[in-house]
Amino acid sequence: MAREKKRKRAQLPVRLNILFFIVFLLFSVLILQLGVVQILNGEEFQEEIDRTIQDTTKIPVPRGKIYDRNHKPVVDNEPVYSITYTPPKGVQAEDRLEVAESLAELISMETKTLTERNKKEYWYLLNKEEAESRVSDEEAADMSNAEYYNTVLDRITEEEISGFSEQEKEVIAIKNELDKAYSLTPQIVKNDGVTAEEYARVAENLDKLPGINATTDWERQYPYGSTFNSLLGSITTRQQGIPAENEDYYMTRGYSRNDRVGKSGLEEQYEDVLRGRKEQIQYTTDKSGRLIDTETVVEGQRGKDLVLTIDMEFQEKVDTIVQEELLTAIKKHPTMNRHMDDALAVVMDPQTGELLAVSGQTYDREENEFVNTAHKTLYDAHVPGSVVKGATILSGLESGVIKPGEYIHDSPIRIGNDPPKGSWSSNLGTLDDIGALRRSSNVYMFYIALRMGGEYRYPFPNGSSTSFDTGAWQEMRNYFRQFGLGTDTGIDYPYEATGLQGSSENRPGNFMDYAIGQYDTYTTMQLAQYVSTIANDGYRVRPHFVKGIHEPIPSLDKVGPLYKSINTDVLNRVEMDQSYIDRVQEGFRQVFQSPGGTGYSYFGDKSYNPAGKTGTAENEFYEDGQQIYTENLSLVGYAPFDEPEIAFAVIVPRTGDTNNQHPINHLIGERILDTYFELKGERDEEAAE
Repeated sequence: MAREKKRKRAQLPVRLNILFFIVFLLFSVLILQLGVVQILNGEEFQEEIDRTIQDTTKIPVPRGKIYDRNHKPVVDNEPVYSITYTPPKGVQAEDRLEVAESLAELISMETKTLTERNKKEYWYLLNKEEAESRVSDEEAADMSNAEYYNTVLDRITEEEISGFSEQEKEVIAIKNELDKAYSLTPQIVKNDGVTAEEYARVAENLDKLPGINATTDWERQYPYGSTFNSLLGSITTRQQGIPAENEDYYMTRGYSRNDRVGKSGLEEQYEDVLRGRKEQIQYTTDKSGRLIDTETVVEGQRGKDLVLTIDMEFQEKVDTIVQEELLTAIKKHPTMNRHMDDALAVVMDPQTGELLAVSGQTYDREENEFVNTAHKTLYDAHVPGSVVKGATILSGLESGVIKPGEYIHDSPIRIGNDPPKGSWSSNLGTLDDIGALRRSSNVYMFYIALRMGGEYRYPFPNGSSTSFDTGAWQEMRNYFRQFGLGTDTGIDYPYEATGLQGSSENRPGNFMDYAIGQYDTYTTMQLAQYVSTIANDGYRVRPHFVKGIHEPIPSLDKVGPLYKSINTDVLNRVEMDQSYIDRVQEGFRQVFQSPGGTGYSYFGDKSYNPAGKTGTAENEFYEDGQQIYTENLSLVGYAPFDEPEIAFAVIVPRTGDTNNQHPINHLIGERILDTYFELKGERDEEAAE
């Protein structure tokens, strides 16, 4: 027994030693691990403890301004008070509701546009448990999250959302704007009609309104009112943001969804330079979301400024001329001119392509007022009439079917059983190519068309038929396109029509109509480019609205340094002998300056040496099943003849009978040229002083 006890006492220290050894090993491992953590990974773990989150917010800047050629502001930015919301990460609907309730005590909000869904979403947040109890667990099991949420809203009754007070409706309206915000992207909550008092109240309580800021925004301002505004275009609102159909395009170029962008006109065409460079601010927060620091990493810069080729003083005068003559024509013959509502005019420098004035006026008979529709000079194409005869003569000369100075007797022509086709007067006599322009002979143009189609006999025997080469259509259209008729002008604008070709029936009579401008349709801008090409010795230049792009400067009344100049762009030189172009130029001069010329009574006594071509075209259309007969009146011209500095085109569609008509096309053209040279003289005198 004693020996057994002694043996057990001897074994106890061995076990304790083993236990102590194990404990020692464990502590050694622990100390080693602590050493590794402290020495090798200490810095990494400390960084994790101190880890912060950095996010960059892009703050929109004002758009560039637009000036006329004399540096007068045409589109400006007007500063306005603005309340914005920039949601932090992880914000929930309940958080936005709390902000909306607090903000509603400081500002008023328009509530007329609230929808039933807006009200239901608000009721749901206030009565979440009650609303969700209306959908059973069995129903919810088969629904997606979106389906479940929509079902919950559907079961909120109209009675439950019908008793909201005006204050509650304002909360709903504010929350609706807060819900549109994207993380770290400022969303406009209110910038229309924010008063100074509201701005001050919000600014004083920003610490109680997480994400809310009181700042200044801008709105487009138009010093000239509606003048030229249909061509300037418009921009989207903050609420509209970027167009949904082009979202990918804009988002890949650094836009936010609520950015304002140009959606039409020059605002759209020059979006890339007008948009500016957003200010980028880097926000640093800790793991709990507490803001630690802010830093501006990219300085913002408002958009670059555009200087237009348009002379706004001249533009206003041209608009007045077009309005006055259109109204006079309508009042003078209200029944005959019951379909005449529009008058269009384009004025440009034929040598540079700079547009000096572009006017479109539409008379609203119900409101008894004019609407600026200058975009119609690019959008609307009309049958132009005899103004295109310069291109027809040149087609005949260049194709060789007529010779310079060749005489043709003007007498009606009949093709097969068709009615005779003749000129506007039966007493035009025998004319050469220049005389045919001066007197506006249809028959001379008919012979050019028939000869290009394969009929070379002279005189063409009445009543006979001819073998007609339909390829002549394309040949003459190719000549016309060299002047910009029937093709793009190349203008710096998002859209322009190119006109329509007449019916596909390739009959000789139709081709004869084409030769006198009674078949295909053209825009006023195309006609302006056409006459400019003739005035410019056959060089077709691209018309353009913008003269230069300038860097922005803080000054409110000065244009900054030039960033890019928009120079003259020659699209093509017509492939025709210069001597042929000289003959057409002389014909145009005689139209305005020689007795017997169709424009002589309006331009014959002018000192500025004008040239041009008149036109009238039959314009038939159907209204309520009844065929209506009207006429399009047109006019193109330029001056001075020897060194052109201004060219113009006028179209007045759907007028009444020319024989009893107010000569609106001639009067608009005459007054445009008179006004241009009067204004030039006044400015020359001022400069001399």
